[in-house]
Amino acid sequence: MLSGSDTGIGHALAKYLDNLGFIVFAGVLNKDGPGAEELRRTCSQRLFLLQLDITNATQIKEAYLKVSEKVQNTGLWGVVNNAGILGFPADGELLPMSTYRQCMEVNFFGAVEVSKTFLPLLRKSQGRLVNMSSMAGGIPLPRYAAYGASKAALSMFSGVMRQELSKWGIKVAAIHPSGFRTGIQGTADLWDKQEKELMENLPADTTQDYGEDYLLGLKSYLLHIPTYCDANLSPVLSAILHALLAKRPHGLYTPGKGSYMFLCIFCYFPLWFYDFF
Repeated sequence: MLSGSDTGIGHALAKYLDNLGFIVFAGVLNKDGPGAEELRRTCSQRLFLLQLDITNATQIKEAYLKVSEKVQNTGLWGVVNNAGILGFPADGELLPMSTYRQCMEVNFFGAVEVSKTFLPLLRKSQGRLVNMSSMAGGIPLPRYAAYGASKAALSMFSGVMRQELSKWGIKVAAIHPSGFRTGIQGTADLWDKQEKELMENLPADTTQDYGEDYLLGLKSYLLHIPTYCDANLSPVLSAILHALLAKRPHGLYTPGKGSYMFLCIFCYFPLWFYDFF
């Protein structure tokens, strides 16, 4: 069972696992949307679509009941918490509290509630829990205070669950990809709305301190993010597959260019060097 299958990594993963012969329960934010429609059109009859807004407790419970009915006593082999949002990348002081709350609601609380709800099914199969974190959840990156904090919380949750669930034979992994082109960066309309909200809520002295040119340049930075991202998602899909199938999966995967290197520099070098780097 995976969440966030409308676009990006979740969408690619649903197709990838279906193509490999898995029975896939693909949770989507909009069951009538273009992403869900494409999965219906291109995937086999083994794939089941689930209406799943992970911030909606009722939809999580309904998804659990549908999956339970299908798997019955065999249990569920894997849960992949993939659904996530980026928010508007800006300095932590500039971000409205609504961005912090929304990132935590989706990236952390939603994933925790899905995990807690589906764990009885994983216990039956001694299965796998895979949480899609981020490079920003393991190391501090400028302009990602809200997103990074929510992913760091998810990574810590993964680590604790890995320890606590081992007595039932459940393996837990966190995936920390570097930059991949996933669609999480959002649309131009969404960026305009979030930029407007950010600008309208800033105190006058903060606006003056940062300068209007800098503030207006944030959206330009956002528009350029995809150019630094890898369009080939196969390293991430391979890492998730290993986490699901390997006899001894890793607790942490770092697919993509730079992810492991940045983590090593952060962990083993002085902090002043990392910050300078």
